[in-house]
Parts: sequence; structure tokens; C-alpha cells
Amino acid sequence: MDTNIIRQLIEMFEKSGITDMELEAEGIKLKLGKNVCTAAPAAAAEYIAPAPQPQEKPRPSGKQIKSPLVGTYYRAPSAGAKPFVSEGQQVKEGDVVCIVEAMKVMNEIKSPFSGTVTQILPADGDMVQYDDVLLIIEEN
Repeated sequence: MDTNIIRQLIEMFEKSGITDMELEAEGIKLKLGKNVCTAAPAAAAEYIAPAPQPQEKPRPSGKQIKSPLVGTYYRAPSAGAKPFVSEGQQVKEGDVVCIVEAMKVMNEIKSPFSGTVTQILPADGDMVQYDDVLLIIEEN
């Protein structure tokens, strides 16, 4: 048997999924085998306690102004401009308190009642969903 043929057989054997092979031809006996590593048993799974959930800040009592649509929340009419309202500020019914942008349309959100802004929940530029609480106002 030609040595080139033996080399080709060895290369083909190495590339194949075969683990053992015996060949006898022209008085030559060729026996090939691969070391097959079996996977070690998996280590016992460790119990990992779930991360503690951050506690939500308690909402002060008061009336909620909710988003009437899905969009991007803005505190001011433009970048760098003074916000419409700040926490602790007095607002009157009908005052614009923020903007929710949807499909490139800036929708002014007006306060339906008068009072003091006690909490502003979303950060400027946050996405808000329909019915998300935007501000909490304590009526006077």
C-alpha cells in the first residue's frame, strides 16, 4: 500500500465522525482510533438568591396627571429651556405642565386642577405609556 494512500486515509479518518477503524490490504494492517473524551459530570448547580427588588418610592398623596398617549416625555418646551413646572411649584387649572411627543407632534399636557406639584415621575426624555403617571399634584 502506498504511503500517500495511507496519509489520505488518516486525514479522512481525522475529519470524519468515526472513532475506530481497521483496514487490511496488500498485507498491511492499519488500525486507527480516536481518543474520545467524555464530558465530566456537571457540577451541582448552586442556588443563587434573586437580587433584591428596588423598592418603589411611595407616592405622595394627591391627584395624578396621567399620560393620555404613548410618547416621549419632555419637561421643557425645548432643549435648554426652563421646565414648565418643578416640584414644589404652584400650578393653576389649565397650565401646561409638560409635553408628550408622539409621531413628531408635540402634545401639551395641561393640569386639570390647581395645586402644588409634589412629584414629577418620568425623567426628561423618558418613554411613557398611555395612562403612566406623569406628575402628582396636591390640591390646595
